[in-house]
Amino acid sequence: MRAIKIQNVSKSYNQELILDDLSLNIPSGQFFTLLGPSGCGKTTLLRLISGLETVDSGKIFLGDEDITYQPAYKRRVNTVFQQYALFPHLSVFDNVAYSLRIKGVSEKIVRHKVLHLLAIVRLAGREFKEIKNLSGGQQQRVALARAIACEPEVLLLDEPLAALDFNLREQMLIELMDLQEKFKTTFVYITHDQSEALTVSDSMAIMNHDGQIEQIGTSEEIYEFPSSCFVANFVGNTNIIEGVLYIRDNQIEFKVDGLGDFWVFVPKKKSWMVSGRKVFMSLRPEKILISKKKMENFSNHLVGTVLNVVYKGRSTLYKVRLKNGKLILAFEQNEEHFPQQEDICAQDEVNLYFQKENIVLLER
Repeated sequence: MRAIKIQNVSKSYNQELILDDLSLNIPSGQFFTLLGPSGCGKTTLLRLISGLETVDSGKIFLGDEDITYQPAYKRRVNTVFQQYALFPHLSVFDNVAYSLRIKGVSEKIVRHKVLHLLAIVRLAGREFKEIKNLSGGQQQRVALARAIACEPEVLLLDEPLAALDFNLREQMLIELMDLQEKFKTTFVYITHDQSEALTVSDSMAIMNHDGQIEQIGTSEEIYEFPSSCFVANFVGNTNIIEGVLYIRDNQIEFKVDGLGDFWVFVPKKKSWMVSGRKVFMSLRPEKILISKKKMENFSNHLVGTVLNVVYKGRSTLYKVRLKNGKLILAFEQNEEHFPQQEDICAQDEVNLYFQKENIVLLER
């Protein structure tokens, strides 16, 4: 397997700039995700890697090989599209065998390989089924088997689960991870669904609305330590609170805007932290303990009034208004082994407790 290197790539459509001087390294053998909002240029980047589009400027490398202007059929790269692009007039077997036959592989090897792949994607015994008689999940498995048949070095997946219902999507995510682990192929997965990205990725790149890379890292790094307000807001839910940073007697404190002389203790100092500077504080809803009781074992707390209580099955969501008007979200898990939960209702005054280690400070 070889790594993919995107070097200063730009691309426009009808004089509209989609990608602007973008650079990105995708490690070999990883399940790598491009996560970003619709229209940010994810699919455009995928089409440039596959050779379905050509760059306006910049370079694309597969290992040390410059494939920038190499025809798509010469690249050891295959794509699974959102709509699968299967041949409706061919059987399951013939769809998977198609690319092998185009390459002139002997029919004996074709049969052995296709049946082996169909067994791996749990379609054994369905090789002569018509495509129209398959479910969405089965069609997606056919598309995956067909894409893997020619043993590409890179498999590009353009929102392949978008057409599936929630339960099937969760099941297929696990199967995709199993396939990637089995074949050790580099998977480049495109999605705007944060939960999908967090589930499958060895590492990921977050793209913003302007087609720029905001942050690259593992799922845990992206979620726990976002580098910007965009990343913090886009990957999961978070509370963004404005305030001023103060450094006094080696103690780093954050004064929340609009709450008077109210301070929050924050984590260790970073190089950009300057006393008196306006910054943002990111605090995940699940890092907050909501209670009507007074507690002493938390480094920080805020006080507010409950506006809404939303039961979500595995958790309950509380929307709380602080005295400065800021709305805060807090999650509470609904688990039997958890201590008895308080009966918290709309209009109750509550304390929102959190530790300083759960705070991420972000530059304005």
